Parts: sequence; C-alpha cells; structure tokens
Amino acid sequence: MSGTFVGMPAFPKAAHEAVGDETLRGNLRHATHTIRAKRARAVAEVPDWAELREAGKRIKDHTLRHLDRYLVQLAESVTAAGGTVHWAADADEANRIVADLVKATGEREVVKVKSMATQEIGLNEALEAEGIRAYETDLAELIVQLGKDRPSHILVPAIHRNRGEIRDIFAREMGAWGRPAPEGLTDTPAELAEAARLHLREKFLRAKVGISGANFMVAETGTLVVVESEGNGRMCLTLPETLISVVGIEKTVPTWRDLEVFLQTLPRSSTAERMNPYTSMWTGTTSEDGPREFHLVLLDNGRTDTLADEVGRQALRCIRCSACLNVCPVYERAGGHAYGSVYPGPIGAILSPQLRGTQSEIDASLPYASSLCGACYEVCPVAIDIPEVLVHLRERVAQGGEATRGGNKVVLKPARGHAAERAAMRAARWAFARPGALRAGQRLASRTRRLHPRSLPGPGRAWSDARELPPVPAEPFRDWWQRTRGGKEEGK
Repeated sequence: MSGTFVGMPAFPKAAHEAVGDETLRGNLRHATHTIRAKRARAVAEVPDWAELREAGKRIKDHTLRHLDRYLVQLAESVTAAGGTVHWAADADEANRIVADLVKATGEREVVKVKSMATQEIGLNEALEAEGIRAYETDLAELIVQLGKDRPSHILVPAIHRNRGEIRDIFAREMGAWGRPAPEGLTDTPAELAEAARLHLREKFLRAKVGISGANFMVAETGTLVVVESEGNGRMCLTLPETLISVVGIEKTVPTWRDLEVFLQTLPRSSTAERMNPYTSMWTGTTSEDGPREFHLVLLDNGRTDTLADEVGRQALRCIRCSACLNVCPVYERAGGHAYGSVYPGPIGAILSPQLRGTQSEIDASLPYASSLCGACYEVCPVAIDIPEVLVHLRERVAQGGEATRGGNKVVLKPARGHAAERAAMRAARWAFARPGALRAGQRLASRTRRLHPRSLPGPGRAWSDARELPPVPAEPFRDWWQRTRGGKEEGK
C-alpha cells in the first residue's frame, strides 16, 4: 500500500487536533447521525437481514479461501470476453501499468469513477507526474479535488465540508479546472449540484479514457460491477474509447448468483437505499457499444499478506459500505483525516495496518483508535468482527515479531510505550497460573483498598482522567463465596 498522507502524525495527536475543531465536529455529527438513522430504517424493512448478512460472510470467506482459483477463472473470463488483464503486486506497479496504458492512447486527460483502490495507490498523483490530468467526477470527490483536500469518509469523501464551504470551493477553483461556477452561486443543494453537472458535462463528452474501480468482479463470467447514485459512473464507463479498471483482488465473487446477496445489503448499508440508482455491469468489450478497449488491473498491494493472517483476513470481506464509520464514536469526533489513510474509521483501523504493515508510527497507532464498543460489528453487512481484529493487531504491535510483506520477512520491533503493558500482562499471566498467589493478591488488594489512588500513575493517567477507577471490593469473591456458600453450589 502507498504511504500515509504526507506529514500525518500518529492517530492520538491527529485526533487531539481534530476534536478541537468545532465546525468539523458539527459537520460529522450531523452527517453520521442522519445516515445511520436512515440506514436503520432501510435495514428494518428486510425480514431476513440476519440471513443475508450471514450469506454475505460465507460467500466472502469461501472466496478468500479459494482466491487463487477464482482469480485465474476471472482472468480467463475477462480475456475470453475481449478484455486484457494486468497483475500489479504493489502501488508502484499498478501506477506504472495505468500510466503506460493512458500514454499509449496519446491522451493527456482521463475521467474517473469514484475508486478507493486508485486513491489507495495514489494514482492521480502518479498520473500527474507523467503529465496526465485525472478528473474526479463523483460530486464529493470533485469537492475534495477542487479543494486540494483529502477524503475523510469511504462513502462521502467530503463529509467534513458544509454547504457554505463547498460553495466557496466551487466559486474559487472551478475555473482553473474547466467550466467556472455560475455567477452568484448560492449554497443551496440544487445550485451546487447544477454547477457540478455543468462543469463535468464537458469532461464526459471530451474524454477518451475512463478509469474506474469495481464493487464486485464475477469470476464465472468476467463481469465487473459498479454501483453508484449520481450517474457519473455510467458516463465514465460507457462514453470513453478506453476503460481501465483498477480493482483489489478481494473484490472477486465466484458466480453471478452471488451478486444477489450484495446488491441487497450494500445499498441499504451505505446509502440507506433499497437499491442503487445506477448499477453498471460490463463484460469485456463489444463492437456495438461501450469502450473499444478494456483493461483490468488486478491489485494486490498487501492483500495476499493480509490473507495469510487467519484473524486479520476477515477485513478483506469489506464491501466498502461505510456503515461502521457512521456508528463509531471515535470517528464521529476525530473525523477521517486523523487516520492518515484513504480508509478511515473502524475498517481503516484494521485494514491499513495490514496492507501497509505496522512499522510506521501512525499504522502502529491505528489499532488503538477504538473504544472496542462493538457497534461497528453490529452494523457490518458481512459480519467483520472488527473489535476482534483490533485486539489481535494491538497484540502484534505490542509484542513485535515477524510479518510477511511482499513475500519478504520483516522483523517488527516491540512498540515504544508498551513496556509497562507487556510487564503487566506477564505479571497477570504468572498470577493466574498460580491460584494461591492470586488469592493472596486479591486479599491484599481488599485490605489496602483505602490506600489505593483514584487515578492511574504515568501514561495511564490519560485513561483515568476521563473515567472513574472501579473500587476494589471489601472482600474478594472467593472469600465471599466460601463464607456464604461454603464453597458449594446452591442446592447441592
């Protein structure tokens, strides 16, 4: 995976700065509460939601277990349908492949469908370095691009912006990228949408190359699927002469029938719609319609290494619905930029450290960017147990050890600042393995309870400043049980 956002500090520092921005907090609170309330109503309409959720989980797990076979089948199906398949081990290779394909057409500009994979690899910046200008056509992505900003949400990249800020960005920047914003533009949604439509229309009609990702790839037929709500994707997928799709290998599903599950769960979990307004599917090329050339770039970029982790691999089930972000109390207050990745929120906290490794300060901090409340797991449409993976990654960070990155063994040093935690865990392991010592320690703690501090010392103070330490009981449970029950179960 490509590096973190330039200059981003570790999550604790970035989050501390973000929570001081009252405008940001207000924008996030309003947007996330609105989205999650609508989602809850949409999901409640489906009587078999739990069964659909389990089906999605099983389809994804089965595919990941046999991903090698399904990728070969996918490549063969795409090729048979007239497409060309390229394999990219990392971001650099993917960017090089796409840049070479664009230059081969003689074009110097492309239109893009919203794509997390291309953001992940920094494709826009790579194309710019080659003299190729990429135009984002999703409304929120357009706002981010014109504002020289970074996405802060998987589904709504400009969620941190309000209407007034968007109006100012359009009025100030649109002219440098194409058709300027209309004179006297206000911040009403209809006017902002119309300004974006007029600005983008000329790009759709002029562009000869389109770049997309995909929500799903069907191995059985070689079909790619993009779901969206604005119609810009449909324009990018059908009007250009050349279409290049950059897709993570985990987006594969075995059969056409498998789409049935995800086309029910994805729209309800993401946009709270019963179905997406635009669901585009294409299989290779045809002489009568659509692009004349189709190229599929299959992206690894850390996914194979993630697949090797029996606990962490469930992150690859993700269908990018963003439901976990909208219920997360940490994301709601810190915002997406604090995560230092195009994948923010709970899913980003487990996906980014696996794709990029935990060597950097920010990636080592991401597994701790959670209260472990479990709300993310409850809303996930493919039942990713994010809290379980977070704890698993915290152990990796604290203990260090070895990991595989790109086929090479990497030695992970124990994280700084976790020496006290490791010592405490070793002491607990020693005590729990010795019942007599544990009983003595419990009795000593009870008898000295009046002397216990009300807050933790050292680094632990940051935790106890916002929480009350639970009081130590006057009598250990073991002693109470022995005194009241004689050590025997009731009724025996």
